[in-house]
Parts: sequence; C-alpha cells; structure tokens
Amino acid sequence: MSNETTSMAASASSPLGGQPAPVNGDGISKDTRRRVIAASFIGNFVEWFDYAVYGYLAATIAVVFFPESSPQTGLLLTFALFAISFLVRPLGGFVWGHIGDKVGRRTALSLSILIMSGATFCIALIPGYNTIGIWAPILLLVVRVAQGFSASGEYAGASAFLVEYAPANKRGLYAAVVPASTAAGLLLGSLIAGLLTVLLSSEAMQSWGWRLPFLLAAPMGLIGRYIRTKLEDTPVFRELAAEDETIKAPVSSLFRNHWRQLLQAVGAVLLNAVGFYVILSYMPTYLSSELGLGATESFLATTIALLTYIGFIFLTGMLSDRYGRKKVLISASITFIVLTVPAFALLGTGNFLVIVLVQILLGAMLTLNDGTLPSFLAEMFPTRVRYSGFAVSFNLSNALFGGTAPFMATLLIAATANNLAPAWYLVGAAVISLIAVALSRETCKEPLRHE
Repeated sequence: MSNETTSMAASASSPLGGQPAPVNGDGISKDTRRRVIAASFIGNFVEWFDYAVYGYLAATIAVVFFPESSPQTGLLLTFALFAISFLVRPLGGFVWGHIGDKVGRRTALSLSILIMSGATFCIALIPGYNTIGIWAPILLLVVRVAQGFSASGEYAGASAFLVEYAPANKRGLYAAVVPASTAAGLLLGSLIAGLLTVLLSSEAMQSWGWRLPFLLAAPMGLIGRYIRTKLEDTPVFRELAAEDETIKAPVSSLFRNHWRQLLQAVGAVLLNAVGFYVILSYMPTYLSSELGLGATESFLATTIALLTYIGFIFLTGMLSDRYGRKKVLISASITFIVLTVPAFALLGTGNFLVIVLVQILLGAMLTLNDGTLPSFLAEMFPTRVRYSGFAVSFNLSNALFGGTAPFMATLLIAATANNLAPAWYLVGAAVISLIAVALSRETCKEPLRHE
C-alpha cells in the first residue's frame, strides 16, 4: 500500500470529537471498516427484500396481473417475469464491472442502489390487469428488468468492497456480510408478507395489501446511498488509480487474460444460484402450492430457517478463513449431492416440525457455499478486473440458472408429476459446482493479486 493510501485511510474521523479513529496495522480505522460493512449490507438487503416479497406473494401477484389464467399458469407466468428480469443481469455485470474497475467501486455501488430502490418502489404503483389490461404485466416486466440491471452490480460490488477493506486473515468473515444481508432482506420480506397474509383478507391483499412492502424500498435505498457517498473507495483501488494503472476496458481484459478463472467461477456459482432461489425464495410457494401446507405455516417455517441461516453464514466465513475456500465449497457440493433428495422427501411428510428442521438443514448446507463464495470469487480475480470478473461470472450463472430456478422447479413438477423434481435439479447443480471448484486454486492464504 502506498504512503498516500495509508494516510488517506488512517485519516478517517472517529465519532468522538473529530479525533483520528484507532487504526489497525494496515492503516484502516475500525470506524471506517464499520461504515464499509454498513454500506455493503444495506444495498443487498434492499435488493433481496424485494425478491423475497415478490417470491412470497407470488400467488397474490399472479391473481393481480394474470387473473384470467388458472392458478398454476398464473404462477408460472409470475415466475417467468421473475426469470426474464434476470436475462439482463449479464449485461448489467458488464456495465457495472466496467464502472467499478475503471471509475471506482463506490461510484458503481452508489448508482446501483439508487436505480434498484427506485424500480422496486415503482412496482407498488403499477395498476392491476383489471384496470389497464395487458399493460399491467408489461409494466411489471419493464420495472423488473430495471431491477435486474441495477441489482447485477450489488452483490459483486459489495463483496469486492468488503474483501479489499478487510484484514488479510478475515476476508472470508467480512465477505460473509453480503450473503447475510441477502438473508436478512429475505427474512424481513418473509415477516412482512406473513404478517400481511394473516392480518388482511385475500380481497384486501389483492386490492392493495401486496403493494405495501414495495413502498419501503425508497427510504431504505436513500439511506444506503447516503452511507455509500460518505465513504472513500477501497485502498487498493485508490492506489491503482493514483498510479494510473486502471485499464480502459476491464471486461475485454477479463475475457482475454482470465477466461479460465471466469469459466471456473461460473461453474462454482451454479449451486449457489439454484440453491439460493429454490431453498430461500421458492420454498414457501413449494410448501403451500405443491405440498398443501398452509400459507401461514409456510411463512413461519421459512422465517425460522432464515434466522438460523444468518448465524451459519458467519460461521462458514470463519471456517473458510481457517481451512480454505476450496475445502468448504467442496463440502457444500458433496452434502447437496448426498442429502438433497432425502431432505425433500421428508418435506413431503407434512409434519411442521420436520419441515422446519429440514429447512434448517438445507439452509446450513447452502451456507457452506453461500458464506464462502463471495471471498472465493473476489480473490480469484486481480484487483484491476475484480469487480468485472465477479459481476460477469456471478450474474451470468444467476441469469441462466438462478432466476429461472423457481420457474424450472414449478415446470419440472408439472411435467413429471413428481414433487422431488426440484431436489434432483439441485443435485445436478451441485455436481457441476463440485467439478468447477475442484479445478480452481486456493487463495485464502495469499495476498490479493493486482495483476
């Protein structure tokens, strides 16, 4: 780190009397790191709060926007809109990766949260099909595409931001804040959706109740943007910029010089992409629509599982710092290959306690991947293309397999008449991720690469 960078990092003010905040051996103050954690947390929290609400209220949204379809067809169309919005994410990965690697991580993150929260707020304002006809689902698609574009820079940017600010021996723990924030957003979405379902009649939910959660996005987004604009960019990026070593076309450099790492990263993300959306977003719909569990019980089971999930995430981050990213990610793939089908079979018992325990198990299995992946991907690419490498690989895999997971799960069940179909889909994803991670190199004990 240059003297200039160290001086800039050490000059962060303490909340107490404007005196310099205590600094660690790398010259970055504890107060700065706390604000970095808060800034990284809030954006993903807003993003996944929206996805949670959309997923948990999918049955209601289907009635509002596709009232002339059968319940299963309406649900398929609702999840299809969810999936289509992901198709723009690779494009967003290119754009935000370029901005993040050339202009700065902070700039990209400040812009993305503004667009994302604004688009989420707009969902609450769209009239239903009975009011404006076909324009209702068209407008919903347009807004979700805007969300997909802006969200494509959040996860990657926040992870890179945290890893570049983190102490060298705690990069896994710091990066675990990102998936923890997604789980926290899902948790709040689950709680609000469940509360609305209990308090409001189905008529009230379809009329106006489903809109309320989306209105919260605007104030949360403005708070997140404010926090981010008060931070400096990461020390390693400022050092590159000071030495004029940022490159004009980071995405082009990524494909030209780091294509092997890019392919490995796409494969490694696959289990996370499918697992996250099946286990944490689609599960309430699966329990209620496919297994016949009551809506309230479905929300409650998912909420309990999410609470434990957040704790497991940080434990996994610490394990990856101690034992290495590859060992933990390989363990995740193996557990999914062995245990997913039996776990889904147990869900079919209909016993509420068994369902909660199985969801906790599936969540714990997913955290082995989810809590390790951010640091794994950020360390895989050098500083000059880190944002691009993470954003492109993560969003490409999520566009192809993550956003389509609820749709594919519903379609596979309809096509096979087998409620275990989503489990086999997860097993296939785990096999591919296992191969990709096994071919990659271990990076947790190495310094961040710049070239």
